[in-house]
Amino acid sequence: MAEAPHDDVKSLSFEAALAQLEEIVGKLEGGKAPLAESIAIYERGEALKAHCENLLRTAEARIEKITLARDGRATGTEPLDA
Repeated sequence: MAEAPHDDVKSLSFEAALAQLEEIVGKLEGGKAPLAESIAIYERGEALKAHCENLLRTAEARIEKITLARDGRATGTEPLDA
């Protein structure tokens, strides 16, 4: 079975994906890449953007707020946006 284009993006950390995305933006803003290359790196940028958004949503879902009793003792956690 053939690997889908940009499947390697799924294995990148948030920081690595963001760094690649910033590099792509710089190349596209520079306007010096040939059209075919610009299209290819734009498509990779879209995959990187989606991956970063997914990682952020996952991290956000894991963040919890510590709940405190009146005396300041931690009593547990609840979702951050409860």
